[in-house]
Amino acid sequence: MDFSKAKGILGNDFNRDADFLSSVVSKLKLAKNSKVLDVGTGRGQMAILLALHGYQVLTGEPEGANWGDWKTPAKNVNVEDMIAFKPFNAEKMPFNNASFDAIFLYASFHHINSKKLALSEFLRVMKPKGTLIIIELTDEGVEVVRKRWKGHPDAVDPRVYTKDLGFEVKVIESKYLNAYIYSRIINE
Repeated sequence: MDFSKAKGILGNDFNRDADFLSSVVSKLKLAKNSKVLDVGTGRGQMAILLALHGYQVLTGEPEGANWGDWKTPAKNVNVEDMIAFKPFNAEKMPFNNASFDAIFLYASFHHINSKKLALSEFLRVMKPKGTLIIIELTDEGVEVVRKRWKGHPDAVDPRVYTKDLGFEVKVIESKYLNAYIYSRIINE
């Protein structure tokens, strides 16, 4: 389905960040056959957006976590067959080493309790030339979210946790979100 048509169907919750997220995904130029993992399904915005870009997506969050209905909006824009859900914990993922070309976290990193442990898991399941994309709220973004959910956690800059992990990072900034795009530093 056309991205602008999908935005019309999905409405404000999807549209709030859709253009920024779509821009980030487009800049990555991932191969269409890339194995893509979305950590923290939530209401499905990232998984749906990735599917709208033509990717098969595996998404998940901890067993019992239920942030919202992602299946209905995915079905409404005809991408439900491009998204698979599997419950997992970011700190102990049930995936083989070097399984994914790209790992996305959209506004979920700040919800992970043991960030260093999760990052070591991302490194483990990411292919050697893979990409880790952590999209996090800015301080202004947190203030917007707190109007709806009062106790929402503070913004987190993932670079605080990735300094010594052998990643190169590029940042794409916006008013409400920043995208931290990590690739492994490969010594040849």
